[in-house]
Amino acid sequence: MKKERNILTTSFIWKFGERFLAQIVSFIVSIVLARILVPEDYGVVSLILVFIAFADVFVTSGFSTSLIQKRDATDVDFSTIFYCSLFVSIIIYVILFFSAPYIATFFGMPALSSILRAFSLRIPISAFNSVQHAYVSRNMLFRKFFFSTLWGTLLSGVLGIVAAYLGMGAWALIIQYMSNTIVDTIVLSFTIKWRPKLVFSIASAKKLMQYGWKILLADLSGTFFEQLRSLIIGKVYTTSDLAYYNRGKSFSSLVMDNISTAMMSVLFPDLANKSDDLEKVKLTLRKSLSVMLYIIFPLIGGLVVIAKPLVNVLLTEKWKQAIPFLQLLAVSSGIGLIGNISLQSIKAIGRSDIVLKLELIKKPIYLILLIIGIKISPIAIAVTMVLYSFYSSIANAMPLKKELYLQAAN
Repeated sequence: MKKERNILTTSFIWKFGERFLAQIVSFIVSIVLARILVPEDYGVVSLILVFIAFADVFVTSGFSTSLIQKRDATDVDFSTIFYCSLFVSIIIYVILFFSAPYIATFFGMPALSSILRAFSLRIPISAFNSVQHAYVSRNMLFRKFFFSTLWGTLLSGVLGIVAAYLGMGAWALIIQYMSNTIVDTIVLSFTIKWRPKLVFSIASAKKLMQYGWKILLADLSGTFFEQLRSLIIGKVYTTSDLAYYNRGKSFSSLVMDNISTAMMSVLFPDLANKSDDLEKVKLTLRKSLSVMLYIIFPLIGGLVVIAKPLVNVLLTEKWKQAIPFLQLLAVSSGIGLIGNISLQSIKAIGRSDIVLKLELIKKPIYLILLIIGIKISPIAIAVTMVLYSFYSSIANAMPLKKELYLQAAN
């Protein structure tokens, strides 16, 4: 038991350190870029990221999650999932390549076409990178993440700033994002033992996707509705409104997502390893929730209070309209993190069917709230996210409690 706690603690420290360092460097880089670029540049890239985020779900979600959840995953499993992921990524790239002109026409932005085609090249790279990440998570080798993220974040930040100074506009952000993924993949190629082998097992693919397809559909639903807000703000309102929304979101993400990513990346494989011992699962959950509650609420209050001076000092007053978004989305992210612990626990014990059912239950409420927000203003859309986070956290907790109770009784 003591050894397990030490592994969990050490893994969390490395993962938190990796996230903290990455977010600090990214934060500094984003401040420099925000002072050079205009909100419209960020708005264009934000629209492109909607499609990339949606495509990434197909390439990474169900595939990598199934590898982490399987306790006895073999080299054959990893190689099989890699080829499945790569095949899907190529199909998606072709679709985006030929769809780019139509997407650009829909949003009335001709420049969108060439940028989307270029940035979509990141998707096949992500297919390889996602299996690398699954290998690291499955084996709790989070120290490897630290160094790959460090180099990726530093080098991509430098390239992005140089491109911005050269007047490349939105392309500077694309260069930053692309180079980050490329460097991260290259560094992990040298620091972990896994390499894809020339093996493919249909039986392995079927078994892994029996679990993974439900996670894939659930994540597709979550990503679609998450990105729907950005699409609507960019279409119904302006790219500047979208830039303010995403800038506020990025500030809150600096803190909340940093903690969330670190905690969930460590918690999921740890719970998956303990999935046959419900008492250990319950103990880990109680400790995780206690730590989160002590950390999250003070951070939320702090962000809400310092939002105005933080934005005005760091980004100048041209970004002042991002302040209310920062405050509201910080609250939403903090509450959502508590609910996400429940969701990761349900995944870890192998109940991907419950995860999918939860999405089907929650998303109608999400859509209703979103429609109400759209009819009012971009700020109202952010308010509806706070309301949805409350509802989602409660909805995630209820089936987890029931499932643990039923399995314990059996």
